[in-house]
Amino acid sequence: DWEQRQEEDTLLIERMLLLVRNVLHVPADPTEEQGVDGDASLHDRVLWALHLSGLDDLLKFLASCPAEQQWALHVLEIISLMFRDQSPEELAALGQGQAAAEHREDTRELAALRQRELAERRGRALQRPSRHSRFGGSYVLQGLKAIGDRDVVFHKGLHNLKSYSHDLGKEPRRVPRRRQAA
Repeated sequence: DWEQRQEEDTLLIERMLLLVRNVLHVPADPTEEQGVDGDASLHDRVLWALHLSGLDDLLKFLASCPAEQQWALHVLEIISLMFRDQSPEELAALGQGQAAAEHREDTRELAALRQRELAERRGRALQRPSRHSRFGGSYVLQGLKAIGDRDVVFHKGLHNLKSYSHDLGKEPRRVPRRRQAA
């Protein structure tokens, strides 16, 4: 935290940011690199190494954290040097082209999955009978006696078992109006 930092820590952070800035500030020399077309330049390889080390995430944190505003100009300069060789049109086209290709691929995969799911659903519909059986089954309730010494046979679904009573299905006795409780 910035409250717990010593003066040496602050100097070390500033020196590290200046080192990264100076490394990115080195101009590209195409005659020295002698790379083939499409090969990553030295600048791109440095950026990739910074990404692999996690320094780009640290720079994003320093840029977005309100407590670290003292490093904002250093971070801004480093970010501008990261995008030094790219034109805005190339960056925008690169992002859209890749996003459009990924979107088309995702759409194609989703369509194939949808077709497979519909085929499975049709196959299941053909396998089951079209007429619904209303027979829910019969169950013997052990330990609950019916008339005589036999166990109760329950003809409803098991989800109705909690509301079972011996009076289930019987007509309630009608009480005359004048004898009804108020």
